[in-house]
Amino acid sequence: MLSRWFEKKQEALPSASGPGLSGPRVPRHSNGWSTIRKRLQAEPGLRVIDNGFTSPANINYLTGLGHSIFLTDMVFDAWTGDWKKGLDEDGKQLWDVEGFLKKTLNFEDRKFDVVLMWTALDYLPEALVQPVVGHLFEAMNPGGQVLSFFHTRTTGEEATRVRYHITPGDEVDMQLTQQFPIQRAFTNRSIEKLFAGWSGHRQFLAKDSVSEVIMTR
Repeated sequence: MLSRWFEKKQEALPSASGPGLSGPRVPRHSNGWSTIRKRLQAEPGLRVIDNGFTSPANINYLTGLGHSIFLTDMVFDAWTGDWKKGLDEDGKQLWDVEGFLKKTLNFEDRKFDVVLMWTALDYLPEALVQPVVGHLFEAMNPGGQVLSFFHTRTTGEEATRVRYHITPGDEVDMQLTQQFPIQRAFTNRSIEKLFAGWSGHRQFLAKDSVSEVIMTR
């Protein structure tokens, strides 16, 4: 089922896979990436967070423009790490939120300008979503921007978790990565609530059940 979605795309690119990635890369037009890319090209020396399994293409492109990059895979770390701390009296799962943030998003007082969040917020455990956004707010310079993709539904092939590889154009290349169950589909209202207190919000509509949002610190 998952592979058929990729196989049916006629523009699939050759695979360049390592552990944690599989199959061809499928190009997807991204207005959000196009907007962020123009800033990255115009302002050298930015600090960037890229979320997801290590992508040499992303590293090479960003460092080639003179930026520094912090790599993290929040979803993988959340679901494979020892962060579950039993259940509360109502049977709700408890999480070691502080421990997760300290290990996965330990920035050592560095401040960032751009975060390539991609679809991570759709897959994180509920208890970690708001703390992650709050942690990023504190770790960003004023005017810093987060590019985040949000699924508009939780079923179907397009809810498959993928890694996004950036390109010098207006497309990002999607590639299958390790699967974790999608946790939620955000509405416009829930996105605004999640990023309450941020200074700017720009949304780009898409045709593939994924919306794109740039939030400004």
